[in-house]
Parts: sequence; structure tokens; C-alpha cells
Amino acid sequence: MYVNGETCWPGYFCGLKIKHLYMKNLAGQLPGNNSPWFKRWFDSSFYHQLYANRNEKEAADFIDELLMELKPAQTSSMLDLGCGAGRHAKYLASKGFNVKGIDLSFSSIRQAKKSETLNLQFHQQDMRTPFGNNRFDYVFNFFTSFGYFKNDEDNHRVIENIYRSLKPGGILVMDYINIAWCEKRLVAEEKKEIDGIAYYITRWTDNKNFYKKVLIEDIQAEGLFEYTEQVEKLSLADFENLFSCNGLHLEKVYGDYQLNGYDDQESPRLILIARKGNK
Repeated sequence: MYVNGETCWPGYFCGLKIKHLYMKNLAGQLPGNNSPWFKRWFDSSFYHQLYANRNEKEAADFIDELLMELKPAQTSSMLDLGCGAGRHAKYLASKGFNVKGIDLSFSSIRQAKKSETLNLQFHQQDMRTPFGNNRFDYVFNFFTSFGYFKNDEDNHRVIENIYRSLKPGGILVMDYINIAWCEKRLVAEEKKEIDGIAYYITRWTDNKNFYKKVLIEDIQAEGLFEYTEQVEKLSLADFENLFSCNGLHLEKVYGDYQLNGYDDQESPRLILIARKGNK
């Protein structure tokens, strides 16, 4: 909010000390001012605290539905691309598959590596960097782990990397938001308090992206921190174009984690299954 021309954040008074702390923390957020938002945010302790309570049962139930649909061979090799701390990868590995998870976040991979086994490994990597040739039977991209980049070239680069990493006839499963459903249910403002840290969340959209600004008031650290998430409004037609340009053939589209049919207005998710063909 604005008071007498000054920016005032909820729970704080306006003044030079607070503004100094705020700007100091913005300038000092690691790993560097020029890093993309997702690199800074996903590696912050605040991100892991805010999103600590992921729905493990929902993830397991979704994978069970996928496995019934895909019927993978027990010897299948699988990649969880953008795996976070590994909740999906760990469940896939518990079914006996050979699973690798990669993620940009050092802190997420550090946590995931605690669960490594003979058939489950994790590796820190940017998905824009190639991750193998003819290596995986299945590549999974769960829970909107895509659409963060500033340019379409990076989107194509990732899909090309997926194509190259899949064995001939291999399968991609892409789990993304459904634009219309999210627009209609957008919560503009929200506040959460976790262990003495307050999170003030604001959401908005434009023609290209969804945005979520997270302003964090850490009383113990006497500081204010800010991160802004950005997810591109990619439609079914956008993915069809991305896939066709990079040798992937779209086979099926679902609208939720129970694999019900896709409705572009009412489905909460956009779940795509594509197969590697010939370029």
C-alpha cells in the first residue's frame, strides 16, 4: 500500500529503516541479482518452508493412475524432470522402476539424495542442458515444472532435450496448469504465517503469464524479502506446436489427476502424453 507517497507493507510501519532493510535484502538475495527468479526462489529456505506440506497421497494416487494407463515394463528407465525434493521419483522407484531425478535447485537435490537407492538417483542440473541420448523409456514433468523461461527458445530447447533423452518410441508425460481454470479461481491476496515468518502473497495475470509475488516478513532476521513467481500461459495448442516442432507426437490429453477427459474451461490440469517419433 502507499501512505504519503511511501511504500508500506502489511505489518510494518513506513520509514527509512524498514525500506533500507527491504532494499538491502532484495539486493543480497543469492545466488546473484542476475539469476532467473526460479533459481533464487527454489533454492531459498523460504520456498521450502512455504511449500513444505505437499500432498503426498495426491502424488501417489496420480502415479498409480498413470501406471495403470501406461503399463510400463518393470525394466523401464524413467526420468523425473524438475523433480524437486523427489516425492514423485521416490514413489516411482518404490514400484521397482529405475528412476533418475534432476532439478535446478541445489537444496532440493541435497534433500532428495538422502533417499537414493540402487534404482533411484538424483542430480542437480538445468533442464535446458542436455540430459542424455536415447536413455529413458519415460520422461515425467510433474506439477507445472515448466513454463518459467523468458523466451520461447528455452521452451523449445527443453522439449528438444526431452526428445533426445527418450529411447525410440519413448513417452513424455507433461503435467501443467489449465489456463482458464486458474484464471477463474485466482486468489488475489493471501497471508500465511509459519514459525514466526509471515508470507504476504499477491497474484495477478497478464496476457502471457501468471504471477505470484511473495513478500516475506522474517521478524527474527529483522528483514523483508521478496520473490515473484512467473508461469507462462501455455495452452494445449502451444504444447501441440512445441511437440510437433521437436519430434513428439501428442497421443492423449487428460484434465485432472484421475485422468478424466480434458475440458479447456473446467479441467484443473492439462496433462499431456506424447510419444517420440521421427523428426
